[in-house]
Amino acid sequence: MGDAVKQKIKRTKREMAGTEEERIALLASIVDSSDDAVYAKTLEGVITSWNRAAELMYGYTAAEIIGKPVSVLLSPDRPKEMDDILQKIRHGERIEHFETLRRRKDGTLIHISLTVSPIHDSAGRLIGASSIARDITERKRMEEQLLATSQYARSLIEASLDPLVTISPEGKITDVNEAAVKVTGMPKERLIGTDFSDYFTEPDKAREGYEQVFSKGFVTDYPLTIRHRDGRLTSVLYNASVYRDAQGKVLGVFAAARDVTAQREAEAKVVEQRAREEQRARELERLAELERFQKLTVGRELKMIELKKEIEELKRENDELRKEASSEWRPAERTL
Repeated sequence: MGDAVKQKIKRTKREMAGTEEERIALLASIVDSSDDAVYAKTLEGVITSWNRAAELMYGYTAAEIIGKPVSVLLSPDRPKEMDDILQKIRHGERIEHFETLRRRKDGTLIHISLTVSPIHDSAGRLIGASSIARDITERKRMEEQLLATSQYARSLIEASLDPLVTISPEGKITDVNEAAVKVTGMPKERLIGTDFSDYFTEPDKAREGYEQVFSKGFVTDYPLTIRHRDGRLTSVLYNASVYRDAQGKVLGVFAAARDVTAQREAEAKVVEQRAREEQRARELERLAELERFQKLTVGRELKMIELKKEIEELKRENDELRKEASSEWRPAERTL
């Protein structure tokens, strides 16, 4: 081989070595500037590298943590978790976005999303694993807060004595509370997905009601009658409004039905009682009128009786006068 060729080979090797060193330096720079904690460990779980974000997340400097077992980062309630992960790595698997807990240097626990990948040497042999961890503690806190809020809202919904229901833009039931189950006699799983209007004595009127909510945004005291599966009827007044997502898009209708059956029955009783009282008043007025007529008639009859008596008395007096006159006239006639 000529000297020129040898020199060219040496130069190429130096350039390749320089390029590889530059590539490694670039990768190291990228890893060190990452916002995610990035660290490497052997297959036995001994930490071999540790970036700046890992120092901030876990509280350990690279000097403190390199050479220590990764178990110092594990939550006390899951001591074998990393052993299981490394076992999967040995079998060629990769762990992605695994949500778990890790312990910081000060003992506090943080929620992380963990990705673990195998590390191979230049010959392709598996020599360790790299971990990328993202702190999701704040996200978890917000999720727990949202869950608590959701559970609180759900408990209020279930505590309501009024039937509550949500309806999709297609008129399908998407959720109900226990009161809605009781008033229809249908289990929750049977109600969800069915037409809202199917459970009323006037389906067309029910359909018109929720369509009015979508067009106007709400309805107030909309009268309907719910039919129980056994035939019982419940008079209700519906109050409903649309509900929206964070972007303002209408997702459906939330409707609350107030049972007014007792009120309607009470109103019917009042109307019935009032009708009876009016009928009684008419009867009393008629009776009073008859009494007045009777009094008038009796008064007239009494006057007639008195008049008859007077007439009879006058007749007797007249007869007596005639008799007296007749008796006086006869002696005088004899004298003559």
